[in-house]
Amino acid sequence: MAETRPIDEDNARAARARPARRIVMSAVVLFVVVLLFGVPLWTVFFAGSDWPRAVQLVGCILVLAAALTLPAAMVAGHSRGDDRAARIGDTLLGVVWVSFVWSAIGALLGLVLGAVGFDDPALSRVLAVAVVIVVAVLLGWGHYEAMRVPRVIERDVVLPRLGSDLDGLRVVMITDTHYGPIDRAGWSAKVVEVVNRLDADIACHIGDLADGSVERRRHQVEPLRDVKARLAKVYVTGNHEYFGEAQEWLDHMESIGWTALHNKHITVERESDSLVLAGVDDRTAAGSHVAGHGADLDRALAGSDPELPIFLLAHQPKQIDDAVRRGVDVQVSGHTHGGQIWPFEYLVRLDQPTVHGLSAHGERTQLYTSRGTGYWGPPFRVFAPSEITVLTLRCA
Repeated sequence: MAETRPIDEDNARAARARPARRIVMSAVVLFVVVLLFGVPLWTVFFAGSDWPRAVQLVGCILVLAAALTLPAAMVAGHSRGDDRAARIGDTLLGVVWVSFVWSAIGALLGLVLGAVGFDDPALSRVLAVAVVIVVAVLLGWGHYEAMRVPRVIERDVVLPRLGSDLDGLRVVMITDTHYGPIDRAGWSAKVVEVVNRLDADIACHIGDLADGSVERRRHQVEPLRDVKARLAKVYVTGNHEYFGEAQEWLDHMESIGWTALHNKHITVERESDSLVLAGVDDRTAAGSHVAGHGADLDRALAGSDPELPIFLLAHQPKQIDDAVRRGVDVQVSGHTHGGQIWPFEYLVRLDQPTVHGLSAHGERTQLYTSRGTGYWGPPFRVFAPSEITVLTLRCA
């Protein structure tokens, strides 16, 4: 008979392990913070540039102030619900990341130049100034890209099982609007104006609608009430809905005229042909412990005609495996933001099968991944433009 240990002994072991885990996590966080702030400090103010001591002292003070402000603002903004603090923290996070990336590139360039004999202070100063200029330009441009009305991306998608009467069906997609601490009600209204000019048969919102409660973000979402589509307006949850009021957002979208595809489907028809329009919860829904939530494609397709083509809304591209299993014809997703701020797209690729665009999976399933219509957190988009997407479905 196997030996069993008392539950108290297991609890004691777990209790002894917790301080060690906290120490490790604290060390990792400290290392990341030092890296993020230390590399720009070193590249711009030190690294052989021989700036006057007063300049280096000012640099140290500025970087230290930013390092102290960032965590305080993020906690106050995102844990305590202070939108002003969230705006400061999110903006500072973007500034720090862009500064780190291009300072690291500048430092590497400086090492290369030093290795071939170009290591005088004047050259180091030129390099430091160049890094500051590049960072400033990218932040200015990136903020403009984040706040602008997105460009329209149009793609044809051939579905062999699509009936000829549905040929040319226009699906207009928005996703990852992330209405949040920066009030974008005006931006929202302009997005709706663009959507309504695109002659949609079906309008889709593929999740990450808002960051915050219905009560706090209602006015930013309100323009979506006016979206026009001939056959259907449909919405599914993203992972950010499960940070707060997922069911409340589903109910609210229903109240303003959108059909919430909460693990369910509807059938749309044009003349003699039909299409199954299905949606599932985000893949994180089950772990959120919100009652009745959790991605369930089998439930979503229950009762649908297996001979009809299936158009699936699923927030994350990695939900494609389930779509392939059920023979879905096309899945549309968001979530990745196209990386949002370069070079994050390479990190996204470690977690998701695609970052943006159209791709093929399995025998017949296609996946379109949108870069997203809004942005999350830092109000910047660098080399990852936002989009409003039009997919025109074509029969073979």
